[in-house]
Order: sequence, then C-alpha cells, then structure tokens
Amino acid sequence: MVRSRGWRWNVVAIMTMVMGVVGVCAAWAAKAELKGNFEVLKDEASTHKPGKVQLVEFADFYCPHCHRFDGEGLAILEKEFGNKLDVVMVGYPVIPGKLPTAFDMYEQAKTMGKGNEMKRALFRTIHQDKISIIDRSIRELLIREVGLDPATFEAGLASAKPAKAFEDGRKWGDRIKIQQTPTVLLDGNIKVEQIDPENLKVIIHSILSGDGKK
Repeated sequence: MVRSRGWRWNVVAIMTMVMGVVGVCAAWAAKAELKGNFEVLKDEASTHKPGKVQLVEFADFYCPHCHRFDGEGLAILEKEFGNKLDVVMVGYPVIPGKLPTAFDMYEQAKTMGKGNEMKRALFRTIHQDKISIIDRSIRELLIREVGLDPATFEAGLASAKPAKAFEDGRKWGDRIKIQQTPTVLLDGNIKVEQIDPENLKVIIHSILSGDGKK
C-alpha cells in the first residue's frame, strides 16, 4: 500500500513538472508573439485585461514632441482601437526651469473628471498660444474653458493632493528609467520609446490578437 501511494505521488509530481514546463513555454510563446519595437520590463507587473490595452503616456507639457504625439499620434491610435484603448497621461518633466503648475492642474482636473480636456487646453496654451507662465488669471480661463468651477478647483490645488499625484508619477517614471518624452508604457510593463503610431499599432494589435489565442 505504501509503495502504491508513493508511485501515485511520483506520477502526480511528474505531471506537475510537465504542466509547469508547458506553462513556461506558453508564457514564453505569448511574449514571443508580441511584435514591434519595445522593451518588456521584467520587474514591472502586467496590468493587461483581455480585450483592452492600457496606454500610459509619460509626457512633459513643455515638450514639443509630447504636444505633437498627444495631438496627432494618439488621435490615430484612438481611431484605430476605439474603446479597446485606455489612455492616461503621467506628467514627467524634462524641460528645465519650468514650474509644475501645468502638471498640478492636470492632476486636479483628473480628479474632477476633466483630465483629457485640461490636458488638451494646457498643450494648446503652451505650444500654440505661446503662454509658458500659467498665472492665476490664465488658470481661471482654462478652468472655465473645460467646464469646472474655479473656486472648487483652486481649493483642490491648495490641498497638495495634485502635487503628490504628480510627484508619485515622476517617481514611477524614474523607476522604469524614462530617458525621453514622450515614452509610452503599455499594460504596465511594455515600454515603448519608438512612439510613432505605426510601431504602436503593431504592438497593440499583437497584444489584442494574443487574447484570442488563450
């Protein structure tokens, strides 16, 4: 009886090992199916949800390349993928000598449900209207433009919560070694520095097509 039980446990152990190897091979194959120019960050966890890709855009409001990507590149991607793409920006300053006001304003607008609207307004103000210093009067104009109450908005800014959110995002960028803006992070651990829309489309399509093969 003891010998028979040991034999059964050996079979179970062998089967477990085989399944483990198969699992590793499957995971490797899934990664191998990703196409495009990217880097998988081994120390970062994937946040992927089937049928949807999260795109985190590390950007500086004062960076002209970020302005162009946000206005042109994201429009191409959103047209291509629609609601399968979840886009959010994380402020990551690379242009020296600029106050963090724009980043704090964006974080506060996000908490009030108008993050995308404020992001577009800030990029336009800085790069098209050529206003680099966002004082209180400019802030009020932008706050009203996106449909928010200035008093409530300013109270939120004064709480220092937007500044903390901005600092947390900057630390995130430091952790994953952002070298340039814009840089894109897909599903938490796929870092993309070649952010032309064609490369991003190839990567995102390969992520989504991988869902259908699981």
